[in-house]
Amino acid sequence: MSSLYRDGHRVVLNTDPFIDLLFNCMLGFSFLYLVTLLYINPEARQANVEKQAEFVITATWPDNLADDIDLWVKGPDGRIASYLNKEAGWLHLDRDDRGEINDIIVIDGQEKIYPINEEIITVRRKHPGEYIVNLYFYHAVSAGPVPVELRVDRVNPRFHTVYQDEYLLQGVDHEVTAVRFSVDDDGEAGRFSRLPARLTPYALDHLPSWVN
Repeated sequence: MSSLYRDGHRVVLNTDPFIDLLFNCMLGFSFLYLVTLLYINPEARQANVEKQAEFVITATWPDNLADDIDLWVKGPDGRIASYLNKEAGWLHLDRDDRGEINDIIVIDGQEKIYPINEEIITVRRKHPGEYIVNLYFYHAVSAGPVPVELRVDRVNPRFHTVYQDEYLLQGVDHEVTAVRFSVDDDGEAGRFSRLPARLTPYALDHLPSWVN
């Protein structure tokens, strides 16, 4: 507590030291809070926004197969996301499944087999234009063709599947355009087609074994 009283012509202030201590602590915490706000990294906040997905493109093939199927996606700006370039503007390869090579995980010191085969590319912004999605048979271990399911899901503002189909990749070096679709200014996907387009840079110097 503090009080004022007169002693002759003087005004004497009697102050409780505990209140002074509390006041100084409040000033200190307020100062630290302001400094924290000033030093928040705007790039870090932007990075969190960039990780939000608008569309998720997923390729899956039968579990426990050691074959390596690759997913390639070309955006309206001409950049292509794949295992060769995992960051292509607002396209990002979130999972690169290499068949049996990266199917082994270690849990509590023991090796476990992760049998699910899938590759995932996310579209993190609703940029209008055409997107081309290709499947490529990179490496074969099993005999015969491999069935692959391709799915395009819109996840913002609500989750729903906008395209889904199955394909049969005949063997190594087989590339197929799974789907082409356009995104309009409102972020809606449409104008689906399968007009062929080659996205991989591979130039074959031989005929694949699956070609008759």
